[in-house]
Amino acid sequence: MERVIKSYTLHNFKSIPQISHLKDELIRDIEIVGRVLPFKTNNYVIDELIDWHNVDTDPMFTLNFPRHDMLKKKHYDIVEKLLDENADKQVIEQRIKKIRLSLNPNPAGQEHNVPYLGEIKLKGIQHKYPETILFFPSQGQTCHAYCTFCFRWPQFSGMNELKFAMKETDLLLRYLTIHKEVSDILFTGGDPMVMSAEILAMYIRPLLSDKFKHIHSIRIGTKSLSYWPYRFLSDADSDAIISLFEEVNAAGKNLSIQAHFNHPVELSTIAVQHAIKRIRATGAQIRTQSPILNHINDKPELWSQLWRKQVDLGCIPYYMFVPRNTGAKRYFELPLEKCWDIYRKAYRRVSGICRTVRGPSMSDVAGKIQVLGIQKVKGEKIFVLRFLQGRNPLWVDIPFFAKYDDRATWFNQLKPAFGEEKFFFENQKYEIATAKNELLLE
Repeated sequence: MERVIKSYTLHNFKSIPQISHLKDELIRDIEIVGRVLPFKTNNYVIDELIDWHNVDTDPMFTLNFPRHDMLKKKHYDIVEKLLDENADKQVIEQRIKKIRLSLNPNPAGQEHNVPYLGEIKLKGIQHKYPETILFFPSQGQTCHAYCTFCFRWPQFSGMNELKFAMKETDLLLRYLTIHKEVSDILFTGGDPMVMSAEILAMYIRPLLSDKFKHIHSIRIGTKSLSYWPYRFLSDADSDAIISLFEEVNAAGKNLSIQAHFNHPVELSTIAVQHAIKRIRATGAQIRTQSPILNHINDKPELWSQLWRKQVDLGCIPYYMFVPRNTGAKRYFELPLEKCWDIYRKAYRRVSGICRTVRGPSMSDVAGKIQVLGIQKVKGEKIFVLRFLQGRNPLWVDIPFFAKYDDRATWFNQLKPAFGEEKFFFENQKYEIATAKNELLLE
């Protein structure tokens, strides 16, 4: 039986039946913070994931509904004052844009990842690592619901000048024809699974031809299993989606669904469990990932439960990320030391089959940097780090060291250890990042 999605945004959230039971200040916070950070949820999240008897601490409420402290006090006060004064709409929009631009809307140098095809800048592609490209189909630049920690929030905020998106499949295919080093393409957004099966197939089917033998893996980054599992069960074209997945597998390509689960409750419903089973029956893998988030999953037992349940359902734990330094990061961030401590305590609680997960990992301009641990060497306390991915592949898996800092929450707050002036890769990283369509392959 088809279940129809009903979406709620800033314009109609007061029609959610449970909202009438919230405190006035919580409703006010949604109205104010939701003006700056995008807000959208749906009836599945509301009916099946949120504990409405404990909204003050409920992780799924916090993942979907803006809270007061997700904005700095000065920003909150500015928006509140404008609304109270019934300011002109254009004035409000200008002030909100200024606040958004102060929140580091495109973190980790994403603008450096956009390649060229001749003189054409491909705004819907990011090519940071030689073997992998990210593709942002323009029809997939929204989600079934928005996460309040989202690092791609400008995609949904009307900040078109900062948006990554592209319609032209021809440009994508021409780029892939030239770049034979690419083995993996990741469809991302937004969420590609908001697209119809017909449009998704338009992007994927050409990649199954002999012309693209160098493309081994097709990945789809999605939160739909958590926020709308009916996409794979009872939407009008769910069967067509499943058939497309089967077609990818039959063509000899690896299909990997990069699923975002932030809390064990997202794996608790019959709908998500059936959706996972149906996807896996096509031959697709489901790899799972999440940032480590204050107020959401900042306890080791939650992570061990999450990984164990994912493996029970046939999924592969893949990444624990550190939340990127953008948007509401102040609300969700944890010191790197605590991230690592939570990771290792959760890791030692699970069996080896769950230990496919890698983290805590940060996506810096230079690459994906993992915190391996904290040690004391010759009297100096240090962070031990390594690259899981690097703009220069030669950097991958080389341990390096940073001074211990108990307040650091992101890589750019760390300094080299042992009296070094720079990390070993710093002279090269921006040279590589800013080179027009140039990647180091050897």
